[in-house]
Amino acid sequence: MMKTFLFKILLFSMTLFLSESSTTNLFLYGGCAQQMYTPNSPYESNLNSLLTSLVNSATYSSYNNFTVLGSTQQDIIYGLYQCRGDLAMPDCASCVAHAVTRAGDMCRDTCGGTVQLDGCLVKYDNATFLGVEDKNVLLKKCGPSVGYNPEAMGSRDAVLGGLVGLGGPFRVGGSGMVHGVAQCTGDLSFGECQDCIAEAIGRLKSDCGTADYGDLFLGKCYARYSTGGAHDTSQAHGKSDKEGEKKFALIIGLLAGVAILVILLAFLSKICRRQGK
Repeated sequence: MMKTFLFKILLFSMTLFLSESSTTNLFLYGGCAQQMYTPNSPYESNLNSLLTSLVNSATYSSYNNFTVLGSTQQDIIYGLYQCRGDLAMPDCASCVAHAVTRAGDMCRDTCGGTVQLDGCLVKYDNATFLGVEDKNVLLKKCGPSVGYNPEAMGSRDAVLGGLVGLGGPFRVGGSGMVHGVAQCTGDLSFGECQDCIAEAIGRLKSDCGTADYGDLFLGKCYARYSTGGAHDTSQAHGKSDKEGEKKFALIIGLLAGVAILVILLAFLSKICRRQGK
């Protein structure tokens, strides 16, 4: 009894530490479809299958999309996840699992849901959205104004402009204290990705003006920048692999500690039984 209790306490502590030690699971925004599904229906079964596939796929790939077919058109469900391009796979898997859990709690019995965490996006719906560009603004956040500084604003605009010229869905740039990052979902074509990121950066520069940082998330892409203040878009870039290795080392250490304690308790239990006889 004591061994089981101790084991659960240590596993709970380990899970809590891993979930709180990373900013990748920070909630940014979310939304739910208005249409509801019937509990215990074929759609609910397909939704559970889809969410399981998203979580499983995130252990080996930073992006994937799925379509779960049903016996009728109403039972079809579409879904995707997208991890930030600099995340190590352990962090990606953890982020997607958190996003799926958040979506399940937030969008209970609804046919669709969207959750954007700092490190990943999860989206599903019974209406197809895969391969469809979406430039609706879902989140805009601007930091405090630092006043107009031609040199600083010029560096920011140059960094953000450079992101448009880069290839691939995940783009990072920087100059001095200015850092920028942009990403679009993997279901968009190169041209659609370019168009979406250009739109996000254009709105970010005009809407945030002289702010020391800015985030703009559209339906299928986002752009973020920091001029070196507290909101630094570069703080996770390049550190994820090391953080993932540290987490794995911590897991191994904790599990080894659990094993040693279980063996020790079993040994002490045998001694006590012998002395009791």
